Amino acid sequence: MTQEVRATDYDVVVAGAGPTGLMLACELALAGTAVVVVERLPEPDRTIKAGAINAPSAVAFDRRGLLPAMAAVQELRLTEVTEFLRTHAPEGQAAKSAPKFVGHFAGIPLYGNLLDTSDPDFAHLGPAGDVGLVPQADLERVLLERAVALGVELRRGVELEGFDADDEGVSVRTSGGTIRAGWLVGCDGGRSTVRRLAGFDFPGTDPEITGHQAVVELEGAEALGSGWQGTDTGIYVHGPFPGRILTVEFDGPPADRNAPVTAEELETSLRKVSGADVRITKVHTATRFTDNARQASTYRKGRVLLAGDAAHVHSPFGGQGLNLGIGDAMNLGWKLAATVHGTAPEGLLDTYTAERHPIGAWVLEWTRAQIAVMRLTPHAQALRGVVRDLMDTVTGTTYFVKKILGVWQAYDLPGDHPLTGHSAPDLVFADGTRLADHLHDGKALLLDLGAAGPGLADRAEGCGGRVRTVTARCTSHPDLAALLVRPDGFVAWATDGDEDLNGLDAALGQWFGAAQSRGASSTTAAE
Repeated sequence: MTQEVRATDYDVVVAGAGPTGLMLACELALAGTAVVVVERLPEPDRTIKAGAINAPSAVAFDRRGLLPAMAAVQELRLTEVTEFLRTHAPEGQAAKSAPKFVGHFAGIPLYGNLLDTSDPDFAHLGPAGDVGLVPQADLERVLLERAVALGVELRRGVELEGFDADDEGVSVRTSGGTIRAGWLVGCDGGRSTVRRLAGFDFPGTDPEITGHQAVVELEGAEALGSGWQGTDTGIYVHGPFPGRILTVEFDGPPADRNAPVTAEELETSLRKVSGADVRITKVHTATRFTDNARQASTYRKGRVLLAGDAAHVHSPFGGQGLNLGIGDAMNLGWKLAATVHGTAPEGLLDTYTAERHPIGAWVLEWTRAQIAVMRLTPHAQALRGVVRDLMDTVTGTTYFVKKILGVWQAYDLPGDHPLTGHSAPDLVFADGTRLADHLHDGKALLLDLGAAGPGLADRAEGCGGRVRTVTARCTSHPDLAALLVRPDGFVAWATDGDEDLNGLDAALGQWFGAAQSRGASSTTAAE
């Protein structure tokens, strides 16, 4: 039943209560903006989707104090995985423990025993590096609880029907009434109404496959292999928890992408691809997918923005879409909030597209490459053998895992220091706190490690409290003198103490519109 909604003024309307929309709403609320989320579904969507988070997402949750909740989810899911492996172990073999999650490329598994964990790209993750197995439905539950705690207003069963944007704001027409807001962000999925009505370009490549993912009750499951399985007719997955199946067929996209997924359809696909005599007796949750790959040419048109699947779609292999959306939300949230509050320097909001579009484009290429290696043609299978050989090495496994986990992600920011533009390392301070602990409030952080010279804290006074200065000791990085960390956790400036502070002044001006000033308040970590 559609709830009655009255016209009200908000700073931002977020369309869509999936992970991207909820994460963005949390970031906006944390920064003190009035945000309302409108969602057409009356209840949370429990359809099976992405099964894991990657490193940038885990680090982002760590920086907002959500990592313990994610770790609790992972512990529960690992118990399920362990039980599945125990019950599906070949006869006569001992039950296996759940392997450390390292992912796959095109269905070719990556094994943790071949991963070079000493690679420096893994060093900055801290405890976030141990959390990955967080399915999308669990993630949405955690984010919803956080949104409620932050006071985000969520209107379920409300359909976005249209909007009118002008220089002053956006009038959003919904099935429950009209909402007047300063900004509208479409986080409403791959078939985004906001994107369509706003007229965003959405170029890309057409689908070539039909995929299914479901949790079902099976008869004859013992005839199926566990994990990723390639056959002469396609690819299927059984596990890693009871009843979970996935099939990929390469004879074109589905005739009707929007039709309900039936047990008969799933059974036909699984029988065709696996060759096993199985019967599906009940469907708990199911979805149909393709490899349609498209990306909006810009993520902003005036007062309307896109994030998550509304801005980019692709095949779901590796759960890249979920994590790409979380990254969009972390990047956009603080910038849009500053714009709402009138504290953003000129052009700040335009850096959202500039920084996130290249990462989205890479994800589209990464997923297209997997489809190319998955195809059943002789040429594709020959290439698959080459890729498999490469992956069966320490160097190859480490390369692919780094790409899948997203530890390579960085922004092209001004400055010569190696940390500039990268996610900040997990610094541990003398008082036992970590860098992530100081980012829970969503503010930027100017970290003084004691070797940057006098006057460092004074530089941030013109930021109006949006940049906190923390003085601390960090023995694990003795060469690092100071760094400026944006609210999303990326380093805007850093120094080893061998340069003047002009670069800091420029960074503060670029991201917070602050000129050099004196007398800033600061906090001091125990030394």
